[in-house]
Amino acid sequence: MISGIAEFARGGLPDPLATNDGNHWIDGICWLYCGQQRTRVLWIGPATVAGVQAPMYACGACIKELQARIWHSLRTHDSPARPAEHGSGARGRGRHRRSP
Repeated sequence: MISGIAEFARGGLPDPLATNDGNHWIDGICWLYCGQQRTRVLWIGPATVAGVQAPMYACGACIKELQARIWHSLRTHDSPARPAEHGSGARGRGRHRRSP
């Protein structure tokens, strides 16, 4: 079973990661909320921008905050608003064309 799922199903939350938990923590820069320059960080996945990727690291406090936001989203079924669909036909098309 995926770690934390059982606790979540019972209404609880799994413990956040900590620097002494057996994961591969390194000294580095936190890429999340605090922006600390020299702290213990853990790789949390790749960050993708404009088609390129870089390894993303976060400190324990920021991972705890991120985890809380993720579990809150799961509990409330939070999802981002869907972007408005662009209209078809005369609306949105050809507005800037000159008349012949």
